[in-house]
Amino acid sequence: MDDRSEAGVGVDGTGRDAPPADEAPDGAATADELDPELAAVVEEIEAAGVPPWHAMSVESARRIEDEVFSAGEGPELRTVRDLRIDGPGGELPIRVYRPDAENPPTLVFCHGGGWTLGTLDSADDICRELAARGECLVLSVDYRLAPEHPFPAAVDDAYAALEWASGYAGDLGGDPDRLGVAGTSAGGNLAAATALRVRDGATDDLGGDAPALAGQFLLYPMTDRRFDRDAYREHGGGPLLTEADVRWFWDQYLRSPVDEHNPYATVLRAPDLSGVAPATVLTAGFDVLRDEGAAYAAKLADRGVPVDHDHYPTLSHGFLSLTDDVERADAAMDGLAERIRARLG
Repeated sequence: MDDRSEAGVGVDGTGRDAPPADEAPDGAATADELDPELAAVVEEIEAAGVPPWHAMSVESARRIEDEVFSAGEGPELRTVRDLRIDGPGGELPIRVYRPDAENPPTLVFCHGGGWTLGTLDSADDICRELAARGECLVLSVDYRLAPEHPFPAAVDDAYAALEWASGYAGDLGGDPDRLGVAGTSAGGNLAAATALRVRDGATDDLGGDAPALAGQFLLYPMTDRRFDRDAYREHGGGPLLTEADVRWFWDQYLRSPVDEHNPYATVLRAPDLSGVAPATVLTAGFDVLRDEGAAYAAKLADRGVPVDHDHYPTLSHGFLSLTDDVERADAAMDGLAERIRARLG
């Protein structure tokens, strides 16, 4: 892995130049400044009087998250269909996004929200963009949420959805032999944990062989429950995600301190990452999760896993949800779509 984060240019596992991660044209923000368009979005959210996640009850936080992130329609697709499949905890809702392409690769997507918040609707805009720009069939997973369903419920649901996709994506117009998993924030954690389970051949009570996985796409992922990294000192107060929020999310998700040492929960602590699917990791400069995402990319590369690390110094957590308002976020989505097409196509 060659991560040129200062210049904002990633390099893929073959050494070829990757799409620009973040450039600063004349008059634009530098790596030490928050992108001005994103800063305007943050100011608008703050002016609307949205409290931090940890300051609300779970029920209120869920309602506000859905209100804030469910706006917008996104690109038109060939079909968008809600289904329910058999999951470890009963019926598991998924939403299937089919682009206007024949036999596209299949991407199983897990939304963010600290394993506590998030719905199919709040992830709808990102999934539409991934399907349209990445030219892939996207299966968005409405996994069970904590604290009602703590670890490992969400991991089990993500793996069940991937296993289902490997068997039935062809019936939905996708290619089950070109299969990837993706997620934002806590969903990036679930995507990474799913890739680990595939490598381990884990089937638990689901039966059958582990599906083949061509790529994992970890988008500003949560990878460890540690708060002593530079990113927390620099950006513990936000924007858009604070240290207190992250602590609260981990407290909702884990059943006990013992879970903190389970590599399917804190994926960065996995003793061996060799043999997992090739990875793309996106990080943002103004994000408390920046360093743990970068550390995971570095650990993957150290174990010989092909990995692309695209770092966006002037953006913050959640930037892929802001493509309509932030030009750099829109360019980042284009870069991610190119990564997906290259890995799965």
